[in-house]
Amino acid sequence: MKTRRRARSAIVRTALTTAVLVPALSPTSADAQAKRDVDRYDHIFRKYSKRYFGVGYDWRVFKAQAMAESEMNPNARSWVGARGLMQLMPSTYAAIQSRSGFGSIDDPEFNIAAGILHNRGLWRRWERDSIHTDRREFMFASYNAGEGTILNAQRACMARKLDRRVWSSVETVAPEVPRWRYRETLGYVRKIRSRIENMDDKGRIKARQAARPAT
Repeated sequence: MKTRRRARSAIVRTALTTAVLVPALSPTSADAQAKRDVDRYDHIFRKYSKRYFGVGYDWRVFKAQAMAESEMNPNARSWVGARGLMQLMPSTYAAIQSRSGFGSIDDPEFNIAAGILHNRGLWRRWERDSIHTDRREFMFASYNAGEGTILNAQRACMARKLDRRVWSSVETVAPEVPRWRYRETLGYVRKIRSRIENMDDKGRIKARQAARPAT
């Protein structure tokens, strides 16, 4: 009987020790896995940024966009049906696929390639209708909300005698544009900016700075 009690006590002690140790180790393991997941597609972003935007273009902006779109989850699906890392609608992807020969929308490489190619069309679209320093904001905003919505915002800018080519003007009139979930779009553009600022030159996420002690 004493032998059984000792055995049970040993099992309980082992279970309690495991329960204490596992939570202590899990956050580090989870952080390491998250970092690997964020960086695992860097070579693909570099490849298609170079192909569709040229050698000198900063490929990190598309990685930042994918983080804003899907948190780098290749299986992400939105409530409206957008899919993959770059959250492309199937109809948009089909149009791109018809002229590019890409495979499945659920293939991470093709999804990234199609998203960057889609961005290239929008980048060219805003060449004349945005100032150079704000062109990227117009590209990303129209990726999120659609080109027509941003054109409506520019018309609202003109009605108020604001420079329609300046992104801050669009931000100003955004609440006046009908049928536009403008908070989502403005937040989306800001989120991409923030992601870019939080990367180093190699596209890696900067380590969080330790909090400074209060003085």
